Amino acid sequence: MSTNTADGVGRGTKASRASKDHKKPTAAALKGAIQLGIGYAVGNLSSKPDRDVLMQDFSVVESVFLPSEGSNLTPAHHFPDFRLKTYAPLAFRYFRELFGIKPDDYLYSMCNEPLIELSNPGASSSWFYLTSDDEFIIKTVQHKEAEFLQKLLPGYYMNLNQNPRTLLPKFYGLYCINCGGVTVRVVVMNNVLPRAIKMHYKYDLKGSSYKRRASRKERAKSSPTFKDLDFQEMHEGLHFDPDTYNALMKTLQRDCRVLESFKIMDYSLLLGIHVLNRKPLSRGSRCDSRKGQKVLYSTALESIQGTVKDPEPVADDDTLGGIPARHKDESLLIFLGIIDILQSYRFIKKVEHSWKALVHDGDTVSVHRPSFYADRFLKFMGSTVFKKLHPLRGASSKRKRNSLHAMKSASQEFLSPQKEKKEEKKAQSMDNLDGNFYGSSEQPDLLPRTALSFESTHVDEDDLDNSEDRRDSSSTLALDDPLPSLSRSQSDSELDVYLHHTVAPRPPSWT
Repeated sequence: MSTNTADGVGRGTKASRASKDHKKPTAAALKGAIQLGIGYAVGNLSSKPDRDVLMQDFSVVESVFLPSEGSNLTPAHHFPDFRLKTYAPLAFRYFRELFGIKPDDYLYSMCNEPLIELSNPGASSSWFYLTSDDEFIIKTVQHKEAEFLQKLLPGYYMNLNQNPRTLLPKFYGLYCINCGGVTVRVVVMNNVLPRAIKMHYKYDLKGSSYKRRASRKERAKSSPTFKDLDFQEMHEGLHFDPDTYNALMKTLQRDCRVLESFKIMDYSLLLGIHVLNRKPLSRGSRCDSRKGQKVLYSTALESIQGTVKDPEPVADDDTLGGIPARHKDESLLIFLGIIDILQSYRFIKKVEHSWKALVHDGDTVSVHRPSFYADRFLKFMGSTVFKKLHPLRGASSKRKRNSLHAMKSASQEFLSPQKEKKEEKKAQSMDNLDGNFYGSSEQPDLLPRTALSFESTHVDEDDLDNSEDRRDSSSTLALDDPLPSLSRSQSDSELDVYLHHTVAPRPPSWT
């Protein structure tokens, strides 16, 4: 891994020795250091010319030391001395440009006002911070997760080029802050659940059932995050119109296949539900800041609909990009996104799955091989969580079946007299034919001019049956060949008399 050091190595070593004399930084000092470090990294990057992203850009790490008294390259600040590492700065600059984030807007969101600390309902020890304009989430990650994300960047780059509209997390930056002996790695992502709208229900869904119920401590919170078993008890599924349902499931299928190709599992679907019938949209004080949306393809509705060539966001001021849905008689707005994708199926996860499978059903635990996890996740989302509305379609199908039945009955009524007329006409034709054969004195003139051979006089009964079948399957009579048109109703004696009168005497030379 290449490292571009923006400051002297000796100064960093001296600072690291001096940092041992300081106490651990407070949460406020750490948040301030994060904001200052990100601001410095983005501002320093603006001096570099734009160019195409190269393969080596994904492995670059830039490091700089920021003392509290300042230096020739860094500003003075009132936080403890800290060191900043910026991972793949050119690659993340490209990602921000892909989503329409301008450097000035990014700096304003990250540094204008203090970060808002959020609670973490998950099992991880991560901290979450929200920018004051509701645009970005800053999440602390472990060393292994940061390393995995950097290895993931080339494939992530390729996927975003093919499809910017995705429910996967949008990563805008990866940084490491070492302050007062405390090392914090943070990743900047899109905010899935806007705080300007009250979320009446929040869910963290994985498609598994083992220990997938919110704890008592979580339920006691003012805005708890429920899990899979809670959803099945509290909701019977969220219903969407067919087009929205198909677009949503297509996006989830595409995203899950991407995660499976990277051998990623144990991810979740973060789902927020706002019930429109209960209360008008609760617009927060940051309503005006959200009006000028900075990020493209960041809302739930944008992530599943439209073409990738749309230049402007489609979110409006009323719904903030929520997806309309229904549950029983309630109208809903749905906000969702896939989270926690930095868990690869490494050796430790394989051991965890094997251990849990010994004490519980292995297919119900959350940790599983990526292919099985993706299939289980999609099945749960497509059949239990999200459902398709069918009222109009069912009614039209019933009307179509009734109309087809009526058309079939009418056609049978129309064809029945036609068939009777056809049978009657056929019978009249046979009568006329019989009359011509047996009532006329010139019957021999109807035969072919060439004398019939001896073998033609022996008419087999099977041939008569085949003749009858051919006559029944056709509405016309072949007058050139009268013998096959004879019906079984004619007796054998009549046939013998007919052949006796029509066949010429056998020549003397015949044996």
